[in-house]
Amino acid sequence: MSSPVATDPLLRIDHVTLRFGGLVANADVSLEVPEGQILGLLGPNGAGKSTLFNLISGTYRPSEGRIIFRGQDITGLSAPERCRRGIARTFQVPRSFDSMNVVENVIVGGFARHASAAAARRVALETLDFAGLAHRAEAVAGELTPPEKRRLEVARALATGPRLLLLDEVLTGLTPSEAKAGVELIRKVAATGVTVIMVEHVMEVVMPLVDRAVVLHLGRVLAEGHPTEVVRHEGVITAYLGERHRAA
Repeated sequence: MSSPVATDPLLRIDHVTLRFGGLVANADVSLEVPEGQILGLLGPNGAGKSTLFNLISGTYRPSEGRIIFRGQDITGLSAPERCRRGIARTFQVPRSFDSMNVVENVIVGGFARHASAAAARRVALETLDFAGLAHRAEAVAGELTPPEKRRLEVARALATGPRLLLLDEVLTGLTPSEAKAGVELIRKVAATGVTVIMVEHVMEVVMPLVDRAVVLHLGRVLAEGHPTEVVRHEGVITAYLGERHRAA
């Protein structure tokens, strides 16, 4: 395998298709994500956004196409191996170990890059401090509020030491003040050099945050570019944003 060079994107999705029997969930999807970018992955429900996350993270393997990460073909690698190589994710519905406390949840992520419990715990505590959850370290995860659970998921993913972080609707369902705090955390993560791809529906929050937007529709890339260009795309207005947006 060739080594990555400076001009290589961190992630390249190359003509990826995923079929479930006769259903095509993603169709001939190609995109590149440069290192250090915040990319917004947008589209209506059923557009194939979470499926694409599952393909990138290794939950699914494509029927066709390749996934290149840091210059290497990872198409055939398992999800744990991709995690060890630097891909971490959160889930649309937060998945915490509710009977464990908060720091133990994050230690699980720390074990992705540290063999010793002491090192994993040290990373977990540092990550909780970074994510603004240090004061809840000893709380039982099942007692956290929904916004805290989303933040816990981000912390556990960050504890794996990712180069690429996939955020699946981490701002959805939050109050304006909670969403503002979530945006600040995402910007803080990006400032450390971690590349972020985020699925989100809260347009007024996500559009000022992302560097670039890709819109999926019926499993295909409908539009991509700067957020201000994408929201004016005729196909995006028709398929996703609606006539109210056109009037606005």
